[in-house]
Amino acid sequence: MATLPAMAATLMIGDIRIDGVVDGEGRFDPLKTFRTSTPEMWADHQDLLGDDGLLPFTMGAFLVRHGDTVALVDSGLGDATLMGIVGGRMLDSLAALGVRPADVTDVIYTHLHADHIGWSTVGGAPTFPNATHRCAAAEWQHFMVDTKDVDEVYAGSVNAPRNAFHHLGAVLDRFETFDGDGPLLPGIDTIAPPGHTPGSTVVVVSSGTERMVMLGDAVHCPVQLLESEWGALFDVDPVMARRTRNALAAELEGTGTHVGFSHVPHLTPGRLIRAEGRRRWVV
Repeated sequence: MATLPAMAATLMIGDIRIDGVVDGEGRFDPLKTFRTSTPEMWADHQDLLGDDGLLPFTMGAFLVRHGDTVALVDSGLGDATLMGIVGGRMLDSLAALGVRPADVTDVIYTHLHADHIGWSTVGGAPTFPNATHRCAAAEWQHFMVDTKDVDEVYAGSVNAPRNAFHHLGAVLDRFETFDGDGPLLPGIDTIAPPGHTPGSTVVVVSSGTERMVMLGDAVHCPVQLLESEWGALFDVDPVMARRTRNALAAELEGTGTHVGFSHVPHLTPGRLIRAEGRRRWVV
């Protein structure tokens, strides 16, 4: 059995339980991760770096439990290596939360990049045999129709899915798509934020006046919600993606809304506040 990472925090949104499910973790040089950044630019964001000065980076998913719903938002990297991060821990992380693969009722994809679909199938068979798999219609069109025969190439990757259509072959008959913004499951809604991929999705979990917003890869690091001009990683439309991030940050700032995204350190949500005249990320 794999060595488990430190457990991510459990968050309650009303009577909806949300847990981070870590698949793998790594640390990166912030200047190489954000190639247009400088040490001076990071001076105001040392709290986002580890004691070693490196940027923490996580791969995994969020588990949402509410009534009969046991939903995974994304399915991690799988038993693979990508950008130096070794995946493979998700099933152990789920087991530590008392969840078996057969318990999962839904897999909701924020998008279909390799590190978000990895555990959907293993050895050509569905990992979550009772789950309905869901993505935005525009995402399905792009990855499963328009580019279904195009492999993605990731430097230094081992066993990572290279092609969404072929990797997801065993679950194609249990896929459903949704269009744009609106309700998806009880307590779970979707928003369509353009830029990262053609059908990238933000997932909103709400109960009463409480909510958590899962940004997928609209954001890769909290600093992108704090600095309006910082670049991003792997965006199909970088200009549109920056506009999306800035609009999301403006909407979320000061609301008390819990914010998570697929690579937030340890999959622990935070909040955007304004302090000392600027945005701050607090956990």
